[in-house]
Amino acid sequence: MNDRRVALAFLIAASLSGAANAEDLRLEDGLYEVIYRLELPHLEPHAVDRTATICIDQDNRELHLPPIPLLSQNDVFADCQIENAAEETDGFSYDIACTGRGAARATATYAIDADRFKSRITITQGAKNMTMTEVQRGRRLGRCD
Repeated sequence: MNDRRVALAFLIAASLSGAANAEDLRLEDGLYEVIYRLELPHLEPHAVDRTATICIDQDNRELHLPPIPLLSQNDVFADCQIENAAEETDGFSYDIACTGRGAARATATYAIDADRFKSRITITQGAKNMTMTEVQRGRRLGRCD
């Protein structure tokens, strides 16, 4: 396992699974209801909120995957890597980088609390030079069963 993945695993574990220090950021593993929408420039008033239920379980996630998945039917990031992960005052951020000419990329910023989160994921569709933003609001419902 390379150093970048070890550092990312530590950051995600500290931010999402909880740490020994009560002042650290925490997002409990569990079942989350996420309201999300995909916003396109100049068309934000027409964006439609959708709802998904996801299980966040950091112990079972692969290190290269985003800790909270993109939900707007955007599978262009399936083979991409997380880079530039950073802890912030009330959350964390990271970039999603894909390889190849004209590849898609994204920047994700999360504000987290113990049982809820908000995020903005700015997505650029590679060669199309089209930018959109997935906005998410999630709240914990309980345990994943």
